[in-house]
Amino acid sequence: MLRALLLLLCLVAPSVFASDGFTLFTLSNGAETQSVNIKLEILALMTVLSFIPALLMMLTSFTRIIVVLAILRQALGLQQSPPNKVLVGIALVLTVFVMRPVGDAIYTQAYIPYDKGQIELTEAVMIAEKPLRKFMLAQTRETDLEQMLKIADEPVTLSADEVPFFVLMPAFVLSELKTAFQIGFLLFLPFLVIDLVVASVLMSMGMMMLSPLIISLPFKLMVFVLVDGWSMTVSTLVASFG
Repeated sequence: MLRALLLLLCLVAPSVFASDGFTLFTLSNGAETQSVNIKLEILALMTVLSFIPALLMMLTSFTRIIVVLAILRQALGLQQSPPNKVLVGIALVLTVFVMRPVGDAIYTQAYIPYDKGQIELTEAVMIAEKPLRKFMLAQTRETDLEQMLKIADEPVTLSADEVPFFVLMPAFVLSELKTAFQIGFLLFLPFLVIDLVVASVLMSMGMMMLSPLIISLPFKLMVFVLVDGWSMTVSTLVASFG
């Protein structure tokens, strides 16, 4: 994934100094007037950079991973541990791990030929889109894709290569959210059982004023550590991408 982002920057960067730009404003100091120019390519590059976080969530495995991790934290009954920054860091590392084959394909098939001058910019972008599209289609449900095609007023009989990329993106995100909630539900079940058992025991003992969360939290943490929960969660997330 990092290579894919570097490819995007490298494709845009060579044209940054290609034009004279336009005058942004002028500075007047008596008889002398100085114009301050800005290049259109720089504005385009800054715009692309501002969209990188959104593209990271829309085009990669980041959405599924961060949602599952957030549900897991909620299932454990922890509010701020691990902190949000730690969860985002774990999600980013796993995203790079999952998206590595896609990034390698983009780097070898698109960036290297473009860097050697063998293909043009537009052709490199088209080649770079293919492995990313293949990954997204493999994770997208047909029902979600058909729904987005209907919303976009596109024929539902389009082949995988004919599906517009702007239609594939929301369908991919919807499928990722659905899969994340399914995995989160399975993670929630064992901790829900522990909460029910603790609540039943406290009710039978007449300790209704004591919050079951205070008693169940240590048991949930103990069970999670004993079964090596983090490794199981990471393995499940990575395996879910096939």
